[in-house]
Amino acid sequence: MAEKIDGMEFEQRHGKARVRVGRVWRSTSGRHSFVEWNISISLLSDCLPAYVHGDNSNIVATDTMKNTVSAAIIKIVEKPWERVDINGHPHNHGFKLGSEKHTTEVIVKKSGSLRVTSGVEGLALLKTTKSGFEGFVRDRYTILPETRERVLATEVTASWRYSFESLFAVPAMPLYFSERYQDVKKVLVHTFFGPPREGVDSPSVQATLYQMARDVLDRFPDVSSIHMKMPNLHFLPVNLSSKDNIIVKFDDDVYLPTDEPHGTIEASLSRIGSKM
Repeated sequence: MAEKIDGMEFEQRHGKARVRVGRVWRSTSGRHSFVEWNISISLLSDCLPAYVHGDNSNIVATDTMKNTVSAAIIKIVEKPWERVDINGHPHNHGFKLGSEKHTTEVIVKKSGSLRVTSGVEGLALLKTTKSGFEGFVRDRYTILPETRERVLATEVTASWRYSFESLFAVPAMPLYFSERYQDVKKVLVHTFFGPPREGVDSPSVQATLYQMARDVLDRFPDVSSIHMKMPNLHFLPVNLSSKDNIIVKFDDDVYLPTDEPHGTIEASLSRIGSKM
């Protein structure tokens, strides 16, 4: 809204941006639904004195807006998390973002030696259950609670080296590397989520990473090594408290997505005698 001041028009709004919310709905059948929202709120209010005279008496604090999502100008952007299919069956609690990239690096020397590395970047995976983290070292600096039930989300970066050491060793098959990329990605995704109905337990991101890498090497003899990065992108359970110490407690179904800072987990797995 425009206001006149000193012969000029002044227009303002204030609010809260990037209020990130994750929400899980759980049905009695075991099927989960999940959304992640990024919410922005703007108020068109009569707070000219705050700008001109430093008088904040008419301002609604942005923290209040964040915690209440008040009726005003509200913009909501939903991330395109989609349910994962495992062998043609929709997964009960597995979701992914379709944003990954296929990477390849090929080194050919005059001697004829060959090095082919393929990979995937930005493979965003999330499951709403079957994940925990317990039994880790605790000391006076530790504030992270142990849990047997949490949302597990990550953005997988993986690169795998093929065993072919010369051009003559590469199979003369059209689309060989493109199809192998799809096959490896499928194994990574299926190992992360487990069977479509019951899923698979994850005691830690480390254990899941190792099993994903191990399954790739067990499945594909032409892959000699694999390097993986899996940051732990946190979805923290939300409870709201007011100045009157009244706590609004959710049923472990509303989460605060936080990807900065995040835990970093990185490892390589190679066949004996192979090179990364």
